[in-house]
Amino acid sequence: MTVIINIIQTLTGDDYMNYYEEIKEELINNEINKKVKDYSKNKYELKTYYNVGKLLIEAQGGEQKSKYGNKLIKEYAIKLTNELGKGYGWRNLYNMKTFYLFLDRNKILQPVVAKLNWTQVCILITLKDIDKINYYIGQCINSNLSKRKLQEKIKSKEYERLPEKTKEKLKNDETLQITDWIKSPIIIKNNLNVEKISEQALQKLIIDDVQNIMKQLGEGFSFIDNEYKIKIGNNYNYIDILLFNIKYNCYTVVELKVTELKKEHIGQVQTYMNYIDKNIKQKNHNKTIGIIIVKKDNKYILEYSSDKRINSTEYILI
Repeated sequence: MTVIINIIQTLTGDDYMNYYEEIKEELINNEINKKVKDYSKNKYELKTYYNVGKLLIEAQGGEQKSKYGNKLIKEYAIKLTNELGKGYGWRNLYNMKTFYLFLDRNKILQPVVAKLNWTQVCILITLKDIDKINYYIGQCINSNLSKRKLQEKIKSKEYERLPEKTKEKLKNDETLQITDWIKSPIIIKNNLNVEKISEQALQKLIIDDVQNIMKQLGEGFSFIDNEYKIKIGNNYNYIDILLFNIKYNCYTVVELKVTELKKEHIGQVQTYMNYIDKNIKQKNHNKTIGIIIVKKDNKYILEYSSDKRINSTEYILI
């Protein structure tokens, strides 16, 4: 290792300055381009940082040698900061090098990565799993995620909470259905600070943070009402939460259970779904789906259910 570091540190003066001046020119051109407000500005910035990353690798003697030390990057960072100002410290230059290596190994991602901004890129290149990276790239593009929102999604392990069948569909670029996006478990903020909770209290916690809960159920949900009143025969019943999904054009019945999933829960939700389809749904709407949020799931119950529109997911309180 010492020999490799010595090789890196003993670049000739001409080599040292040639690489430095080339990197500096790339960054200066990028600063000029930033002042031009058009659609290609972001793409140009990423191309610049890619080129700088490549130059940094070459200046360090190639990819293998670049693993063993970043003395050169630190020296360049000091000079660039003195001459160009903030934004070119060691961490940012190191990210440019990592960015180049990331795209060089995953060339298939180059067209979609060009749609991201540099802040999003710096977060994503720290992840190891290419399928996970692909998922969050899609989230960034479709939802225009801020740095904070992207970090929150990653921290909450949103990708890991997707069903395995959904991950396979994403990998194979298959069309996803509304139920493919349901996360498990659903994370609920326990603002009541209780260990044992009733269905009424669980409903309150969900309603207090309903926007976040709907996003964990998937894309396109809008809130209609909780304790939605319906009349079946001579009896009134109350749907815990009624949603409508704009993207998939259907109503969604959500029932809450603080126990393990039981077969009678399936029957209850199925009754409510059929009521909505008969009395509320319009002709242009797709059939209603059902989601049961439970303390403990039981996939065997759903496996033998005749209605595949019904899904279940566990919840955890934090």
